[in-house]
Amino acid sequence: MSKTLYLVKRLVEGKDIQISAHGYDELAADGILIHNVVEGLANGLVVEDYPDYHKGPCVLVLQYDDDGRPIHVLWGIPKGAASPAVVITAYRPDPDKWSDDLLGRKQ
Repeated sequence: MSKTLYLVKRLVEGKDIQISAHGYDELAADGILIHNVVEGLANGLVVEDYPDYHKGPCVLVLQYDDDGRPIHVLWGIPKGAASPAVVITAYRPDPDKWSDDLLGRKQ
């Protein structure tokens, strides 16, 4: 497990969560419920890890909603801070852009 994902999971377990304005817009646009993002993290898989991102570490996670539909969620932690876990964006992965397992980008 990536260090960023580990830290994000600990923050989410402690309910130390924030959703960015962009995150709210994307959740609404794709009909994704916040509780699916929060609860789905427990079984999430790392798609891409950005531990050295200039705005703070972040990790793209494959999660699933209550109906088993996939969601990609970009979680982050603000640079220089220990919390909160931030939902930067979330979306339904486009099968034309992602591998069959949704864990890699198509070339």
